[in-house]
Amino acid sequence: MLILILGLVIFFAIHSVRMVAGGFREAQVTANERRWKGIYSLISLVGFALIIWGWILFRAEAPDVYLPPDWGRHVNWAFALVAFILFAVSGMPAGYLKHRLKHPMLVATMLLAAGHLLANGDMASVLTFGAFLVYAVVNFFAVIPRGDPAPSVVAPRSDLIAIAAGAVAFGIFGMWLHPFLFGVAAFA
Repeated sequence: MLILILGLVIFFAIHSVRMVAGGFREAQVTANERRWKGIYSLISLVGFALIIWGWILFRAEAPDVYLPPDWGRHVNWAFALVAFILFAVSGMPAGYLKHRLKHPMLVATMLLAAGHLLANGDMASVLTFGAFLVYAVVNFFAVIPRGDPAPSVVAPRSDLIAIAAGAVAFGIFGMWLHPFLFGVAAFA
C-alpha cells in the first residue's frame, strides 16, 4: 500500500503545481520551458509507474470497502469509452467538443475514475480512482477562476478523428493492455 500511496503523492504533487504554486510554475516555464516539461514528465512517469506497481501489489490483499453494483461494470465501459474519446479530443486541434468542454482531459479523468469506482470496491481501487476523481474535480473548479477562454474551433473534423481514435484506443487498451498491465480483463 505504501508504494501506491507514494506514487499517488508524487503524481498529484507535480500535477498540482499550477493550482498551488502557479507563480513557481510560470517562473520555471519562463526560465526554460523544455527543462520544466522534462522534469514534469519524468516526475509524472515515476509517479504513474509507482501507482500501477503499488496497485498491482496491494490489490491482491486489499480489503473490500464496498460491494459495487452489478451494473457498475457496464457503466464503467461506457464511461471509459467516452473518456478515451475525450483524451483524444484533448490532444487534437480544437473542434466543437474541445470548444464546448474547454478541458476535455479533466472531464475524461472524472469519467474514468467515477466509472472505475462503480466497478471496483476494493481499497486499492478506491484509493487510486478516488484520488484521481478528487484531483480532477478540484482541478476542474480551480481552472474556473483563471477564466481560460474556450478554444476557438479550428478543425471541426478533429471531432470525428478523435472519436475514431478514441474508440480504437479503447478497444486496444481494453482487449490487450488492461489485462497485461493490471491482470484484469476489462471486458469480462
